[in-house]
Order: sequence, then C-alpha cells, then structure tokens
Amino acid sequence: MKIKLICVGKLKEKYLVDGIKEYVKRLSAYASVEIIEVDDERIPDHASLAQETYVKAKEGRRVLDKIKQDDYMILLDVSGKEMNSVAFSKHLEKCMIDGKSSIVFVIGGSLGHGEEVLSRANLRLSFSPMTFPHQLMRLILVEQIYRAFKIMRNETYHK
Repeated sequence: MKIKLICVGKLKEKYLVDGIKEYVKRLSAYASVEIIEVDDERIPDHASLAQETYVKAKEGRRVLDKIKQDDYMILLDVSGKEMNSVAFSKHLEKCMIDGKSSIVFVIGGSLGHGEEVLSRANLRLSFSPMTFPHQLMRLILVEQIYRAFKIMRNETYHK
C-alpha cells in the first residue's frame, strides 16, 4: 500500500516536523508513505472573491499535477463526511480490498480547495467541524492513518 500526503505550503515548525517523522516511521511497517509539498500562492490583503478563486485554482492545479488517474483521493474538507477512527480504518481497509494500491490525502491551503480539486475527490473527509491550521492537520492526519492500520490489524494502540 502506498500512502501519499499532498499538502499546500511548507512546514517549518520543528515540533510538527518531528511528530510527523515519528508517525511516518511507525507507518513504514504497514505502507510506504510519501509527503509532497506544493507551493502556496500569496494571497493579497483584502482579496476579492475572484482573487481567492484564482489562488485556489492555482494551488489546486499544483495538487492535481501530483495525482495519478488511478489514485484514490481523500480530500480533507471541513464540509466533508465525518467519521470516527474505526469507521476511517474500515474505509481504508475497504479501499485496499477493492484493489486501491495508492491512497492520496490532500490538505489544502488557508483558503481551502478550488472546484477542480473538489470534483476530483473520491471522498471528502472532515475531521471536525472546527478549523485546524493546515500545518497541524498534517500531524493529526498521519496519526489517524497510523491508528487506522493498528485498528485493522487488531494491534494495541487504539483505545
């Protein structure tokens, strides 16, 4: 199984980088993990709706350029489907049973996702109705992916 995280923007905070590295190391027992960062666009002060749409489209094109046609794409989206850790684990397991060899998770920039990215998603997933910084969401996501594999294997970790 191949897991890819495509993230808009660069991660600079050492504590987040260290946490993500730890979970990627743990995940290596279950899947190969690749994290791809794409450049974010500068957002003008007091951006108009048209400028925000342009920024999301440009970031979205960078994201979509990294996704293959047969990748199963899970888009993190505050208005997406919510599920608990067990349901998330079962969803990933079903993807694998259905022959999906590559699952791609996409974390957008500060403005969210453009229409092209939203329409490409196989699943729009919300971790909470709350908004999290996209940098912190990376750590939360890799921890939940790790938890999902532990649940699938009936291994201790999940409580």
